[in-house]
Amino acid sequence: MFDKILIANRGEIALRILRAAKELGIATVAVHSTADADAMHVRLADESVCIGPPAARDSYLNIPSIIAACEITGADAVHPGYGFLSENARFAEVLAHHEIGFIGPKAEHIRIMGDKIEAKRTAKRLGIPCVPGSEGGVEDPVEARRIAAEIGYPVLVKAASGGGGRGMKVARTEADLEEALGMARQEAKAAFGDDAVYLEKYLEKPRHIEVQVLGDGQGNAVHLAERDCSLQRRHQKVWEEGGSPVIDEATRAEIGGICARAMQELKYLGAGTVEFLYEDGRFYFIEMNTRIQVEHPVTEMITGIDLVNEQIRVAAGLPLSVTQDEIKVSGHAIECRINAEHPATFRPSPGLITYFHPPGGLGVRVDSAVFQGYRIPPHYDSLIGKLIVHGRTRNECLMRLRRALDEFVVDGVDTTLPLFRTLVRNADVLNGAYDIHWLENFLAAGGLDEP
Repeated sequence: MFDKILIANRGEIALRILRAAKELGIATVAVHSTADADAMHVRLADESVCIGPPAARDSYLNIPSIIAACEITGADAVHPGYGFLSENARFAEVLAHHEIGFIGPKAEHIRIMGDKIEAKRTAKRLGIPCVPGSEGGVEDPVEARRIAAEIGYPVLVKAASGGGGRGMKVARTEADLEEALGMARQEAKAAFGDDAVYLEKYLEKPRHIEVQVLGDGQGNAVHLAERDCSLQRRHQKVWEEGGSPVIDEATRAEIGGICARAMQELKYLGAGTVEFLYEDGRFYFIEMNTRIQVEHPVTEMITGIDLVNEQIRVAAGLPLSVTQDEIKVSGHAIECRINAEHPATFRPSPGLITYFHPPGGLGVRVDSAVFQGYRIPPHYDSLIGKLIVHGRTRNECLMRLRRALDEFVVDGVDTTLPLFRTLVRNADVLNGAYDIHWLENFLAAGGLDEP
């Protein structure tokens, strides 16, 4: 087991990792920018090191500074959390060169799954169902028209690198295709430094279903059921729940088994999420995230398994602590991402939190690193915290979530709490009758009036 873990992240995920490490008896090192000097994880870590100014490229993305912090403190492993360097294969390789453990997958798997074209090829080889589309990158408009005609319009032009909805354009007809190709390439180049794009069939009303997996790198892997992340805005998840309201036990076992067997063949190490679009009873692979997810607490609440603990264990060379037969799904869980944003316009709202009162009670969990008097900096994402609620049934979970949202108080900045208070009372949401376009259509129709 590791003696000391350096946490190469910030905010609630840094605090989440710190707690898991402490429960394993492992010393912790917090690295931080000057903007995060008073952050909660910095206060609670055994040691802390300032690694640069506020800009992420000069601090949380500064690999030499992080390596230096490891050497100064004697940290023998790094947990990257999510975002920042968590899916950077070069970072994993540099750590290995310095004989520092990386609490995450092997660099080769990060690299494969980070390239959307190669990820799709690999998924096909491993028997994971994929969205119909081009076999590789598409440069020639003539070839693009041929492929689009073959798979049928509408088609989606997607960046081969990156994510978050950037470098994605829909072409509904052949007349739209050339413009979509050009715009997607331009966005992809600006966002990821790579203008490679490929084509996929555009599904009109799919749900976003993802399967949580864990592997020990030695050929053992399990799945921990699915999460439904269909409530999205600009391809960014807002509300996640597990299990999905539209997936039954047999379907869960089938798609989970496919993913677990694929990870066994890949000899995958650590936590990962295999993401699908789901429409008319069929799954279509879109990508795999080779890291812990923002929404991982949903899975923890329904399985009782500490995913960060498992990440640390397997990275240290230990086997998984559970077998597939031992993993049982109990009840239902929902997570709401509470952001410092205007609830109707989603305009960021950094600033001083003048009052903070999180909800409590049975089945209620709040993952947050903020506190009363904390100043949210303007340099990073606007996540205040995650409200995760568990119930024996989906209906009980929704009623508990409604109560918890009404208790949650954050003053001094705009937050998305009013949005969730509206959603948890909406008939479509209560009935689970939504797809990945539902939230944007709801907001465009004025479903949430500005408070």
